[in-house]
Amino acid sequence: MLASRCMGDSVIDGQDALFRPHRVWLFAARAGLAVALATTLFFALGPPPNGPGLLPWDKAQHFVAFYVLAGLTAAAFPKGRIWIIVAALLGLGGAIEVVQGLPMVRRDADVFDWVADTVGVTFALAPLLLARWRLQSQSSRG
Repeated sequence: MLASRCMGDSVIDGQDALFRPHRVWLFAARAGLAVALATTLFFALGPPPNGPGLLPWDKAQHFVAFYVLAGLTAAAFPKGRIWIIVAALLGLGGAIEVVQGLPMVRRDADVFDWVADTVGVTFALAPLLLARWRLQSQSSRG
């Protein structure tokens, strides 16, 4: 602790600021988001799979991928605005479909894949949005 103070690092309640629990969770959420995003892009834009995947239905794969991305994005940016998270993820889903429609990618673009992305984002973020509305309504009542 003394070394931390001498180095100019802040020490709060005997813990280094870097290792406070909320910072560890933020780091974990952001690292998980990076891995999930890279995995989603790899499977969405890479070569088509040769055989059954983890989930046999393509729309279920889209739902799960964007459900996980939405949950991790909300956890990684807890003070973020929900509509920005929704817009970013739906923009990503749309961009993936546009790129999949390019002949050089050898994939098929499907608007229903984007619909599945939208449903996944909605299912992941709806409980969070409802909780925020409830907290706001309780705080406005006094």
